[in-house]
Amino acid sequence: MIRLLTLGVVDLRDPAGRDLGAVLRQPKRLALLAYLAVAAPRRFHRRDTLLGLFWPDLDQEHARAALRRALYYLRSELEPGVIAGRGDEEIAVPQEALWCDATELERAMELGEPERALDLYRGTLLEGLHVAGSAPELQQWLDTERAHFRGRAATAARLLAERAEASGRLDDAARWGARVLELMPDDEPALRRLIGVLDRSGDRPAAIRAYDEFTRRLREELDAEPSGETRALVEIVRRRAAA
Repeated sequence: MIRLLTLGVVDLRDPAGRDLGAVLRQPKRLALLAYLAVAAPRRFHRRDTLLGLFWPDLDQEHARAALRRALYYLRSELEPGVIAGRGDEEIAVPQEALWCDATELERAMELGEPERALDLYRGTLLEGLHVAGSAPELQQWLDTERAHFRGRAATAARLLAERAEASGRLDDAARWGARVLELMPDDEPALRRLIGVLDRSGDRPAAIRAYDEFTRRLREELDAEPSGETRALVEIVRRRAAA
């Protein structure tokens, strides 16, 4: 089975584990493969939709020819079954022919396996990939999906933090709570939860450092201050630390 890594540094391997560098060096064709593998819902996509996303500046005849060449190239470099058709107008990448970390992350969350989901999230979806000549809608899709998968990873970390806290494993709860903030640095409720866990675990200096870092970033990037609720919480922690 072909393996496609899209979260973090993009990687593509054949069933023997060999690097498929030829495809990786073709940004538009790689993006087409990734779109077919990741775009929700996981289904067949109409050719007209793909033409509008990837070749918006070409007329219908030349855009269809470009799509045919791209699909032929992918079938040749990967395996014929990786690109499936339904009739003349619909195309898909069957999950049984290609393993993709993004779709596997979704599956892990559906199965209630947040730690596995978080392991799969190595970074931003299709990080650094630029598709020249594509439509703005493709970039909009990419931005939306990047936020979606980052949010799914943050949800996984939050679930792990809650489970650890509920079972009294405060060090683990703090570790997962810090991961939530790493993924969602603007999440002030997550900061308060982390401060509370660190306070209860006795690591009040770490709680204060987390608050100070959040405050510094908020001032520099948004010219804003933490809420009164957060400031009041950290003042309690500071007094306990001093005592």
